[in-house]
Amino acid sequence: MTHNLESNYDCSSASADLPELISELQHLQAQHPLSDDQQQEVNRLENQIRFIRNKCDIPHEQS
Repeated sequence: MTHNLESNYDCSSASADLPELISELQHLQAQHPLSDDQQQEVNRLENQIRFIRNKCDIPHEQS
């Protein structure tokens, strides 16, 4: 998994990274209540997902 995304992120990795990040995010969000550490991890995952989608011009899928 990608922990530190940089401006030189290779978008060819997005097809593998995004599903993994989204899966981790969904797993964490299913746990209630979230500890402070878990909430920080949720925030980090959301930021990484947003970064990849923006950098690689990947639209957010509507569900």
